[in-house]
Amino acid sequence: MASADLKHELDCSICLITYTDPVMLRCGHNFCRLCIGRVLDTQDGAGVYSCPECREEYQERPALMRNIALCKIVKNFLDAEPRQEEVTEIYCTYCLDSAVPAVRSCLHCEASLCDKHLRYHSKSPEHVLSEPSTSLEKRKCSVHKEPLRYYCTKDAICICESCRLDKNHQGHRVEMLDEAFEKKKKKLRNVLQKITTKRKEAEKRVRSVEERRRKAQEKAAGEAERVTALFTDIRRRLDDLEKRILSEISRQEKEESLSLSALIQQLEIKKDELSRKMRHIEELCNMADPLTVLQEPDTGDLCDPEEGGGDEDTGGHDRQLHDVDDQDVAVISDTFRTLCDIIIGLRIRIYGEGPADILLDVNTANNCLLISHDLKTATRTEEEQNRPETAERFQCSQVMSSRRFYLGRHYWDVEISRSGSWRVGMCYPSIDRRGGQSLIGYNNKSWCMERCNNQYSVRHDSNKILLPGNISSDRVRICLDYEAGQLSFYELCDPIRHLHTFTATFTEPLHAVLCVWEGSIKISDRTTHGRTHHNLINW
Repeated sequence: MASADLKHELDCSICLITYTDPVMLRCGHNFCRLCIGRVLDTQDGAGVYSCPECREEYQERPALMRNIALCKIVKNFLDAEPRQEEVTEIYCTYCLDSAVPAVRSCLHCEASLCDKHLRYHSKSPEHVLSEPSTSLEKRKCSVHKEPLRYYCTKDAICICESCRLDKNHQGHRVEMLDEAFEKKKKKLRNVLQKITTKRKEAEKRVRSVEERRRKAQEKAAGEAERVTALFTDIRRRLDDLEKRILSEISRQEKEESLSLSALIQQLEIKKDELSRKMRHIEELCNMADPLTVLQEPDTGDLCDPEEGGGDEDTGGHDRQLHDVDDQDVAVISDTFRTLCDIIIGLRIRIYGEGPADILLDVNTANNCLLISHDLKTATRTEEEQNRPETAERFQCSQVMSSRRFYLGRHYWDVEISRSGSWRVGMCYPSIDRRGGQSLIGYNNKSWCMERCNNQYSVRHDSNKILLPGNISSDRVRICLDYEAGQLSFYELCDPIRHLHTFTATFTEPLHAVLCVWEGSIKISDRTTHGRTHHNLINW
């Protein structure tokens, strides 16, 4: 009996079952965390919160303090409570001679009844019949010990007749238990249907993402295999080419060495012959007898110069090494080009294809700028646009893009005027909208390229850098690598020309921004050619 009383004291007054993660309000009453949380949720719009037990009111949502002591008591009680076999059938309380299945249970009598005893049972209103149950006390009010017949929608708890008449529930919407039960089931069915639909969608997305992952893995494996094969082929061809070149160098060195050895031998013989003649001439020069000297042959014959001497003797041997096989070089070049195409393809898939879609935000446009219907062109006009003055609108002749960039690599093109004055670039959304410090390039929150007084330059934080040469194209590209902290400007000529790159640590998202003093600037939507993309692959 003591165990039953203890179990009753450990029941939550909202769900009427043993506490689960009990928490305590400041008034001292305990509830399941989930149960009291739901009750407080229903009271959010009322402006005041109250305890379901004592009705103590709180101006702010009360903090839920975990009752550690009660948690331990519940745990020890549940551990010590003997586990009973699940009862599959409930028997009539009054059939003592044999076990007769019960068909109904009376909450007032706290008894279960078979068909026979049900016929003689009292039909008075206080005898409330329900489905057969072994825990009839849970279907009674913990305060008034009366059957729970109603449901208070405001407090989200089941109440008895006395509770309904109590001042704590006066003015509350109260429904019959069956009516509230059907509404709750209908609501749960709707929730279940929505959850089921969302789960199916989630499963479909999971399957789709898994399929994409599988294809990406297969593609990556195929490309890795292809790259490995290409590098293997390049190494093999380079090794073969190196061996052939070294062999050719060795062969030519041997031929050259043999040829030069033979020439050296010939020259040594010639040198010895000339030495002999020199000695003979010296002897003639030292003779005192004129007759002997005059009878010698002419000295010109003694010199006997040979044609083709000197450098001409070696001219035929100073040959260049044979050229490397042009076919092998071409094959290696083609392989390298194929490898570059693969790398470019991988980079495009990682960083996205095509130019960034830039649309101008009219809400930021100065009233002297006319924005086209497609939100791509900003034109300086003398006609006031009469847009409302807001905190985000520029006072100077500028307009920002609606899109912002906070990661990855992007680029966008503008069609510029080579006769007007303008600025193009990017800025933080926190840039000033009023005063001279709001001009792009004149603060530390913006970077730009500008044309002013027939000069082209780039500017950041009022620091101006003149660009070398002139701009001959009417298109400029702005490239952003957010993680690397690089903002680059290119002239879209043939070939594309790099103008300048800013390096910074970006701390906010970036918006494209146009400043037009004369003429107009258009954000280009033309497709980029492959050659241009290759030139930009090393942003």
